[in-house]
Amino acid sequence: MSITKTRQKLLEVARELFAHKGLEATTMNDIAAASGRGRRTLYTYFRNKEEIYYAVIEEELERLSEKMDEVASMDVEPEEKIFTLIYTHLSIIRDTVARNGTLRAEFFRNIWMVEKVRKAFDVEEHRILQKVLQEGVDKGRFRIENVGLMADIVYYSVKGLEVPYIYDRLGVGLSEDETYPIVKGIVMRVLNMPPAVM
Repeated sequence: MSITKTRQKLLEVARELFAHKGLEATTMNDIAAASGRGRRTLYTYFRNKEEIYYAVIEEELERLSEKMDEVASMDVEPEEKIFTLIYTHLSIIRDTVARNGTLRAEFFRNIWMVEKVRKAFDVEEHRILQKVLQEGVDKGRFRIENVGLMADIVYYSVKGLEVPYIYDRLGVGLSEDETYPIVKGIVMRVLNMPPAVM
């Protein structure tokens, strides 16, 4: 088995164990045994359990990053990209946390650890938002004085909505179809879209 496939197998097994048992209750021995690899093989790829945890979170964030790139490359107007980026971010974060079971508790309890791993992803997502916002300005669809600051505002606003969105505390009683036009209206006003565009 290639190095890449072996490492990937170890990560898949670790993610399942973290999801089922939690980070604290999972040992390096558990991961080695469940993967069918020896401890020596496991330690060839990872120094400790925390390093594996970081790699699992990085892999999950990579999925989100790839999806965000796909959205930014769509052949639609910049405002549609912004709305889709917002919902894509929230949906993938919710799906990731939901499918990782017990890891959800770790995700929030070890938020400092997660934030450390998220750093590179945050930079990439900010770059994507800034690119789409600049595209909107260049096309005359957004009137924004400072694209970098607006990218900050949009990014941190969406990030702040993650927890309520994950726990279905955002727009309680409303479907996503019902919330979409409301969110769209807010975003259009924030981006100061000219009336002709709106």
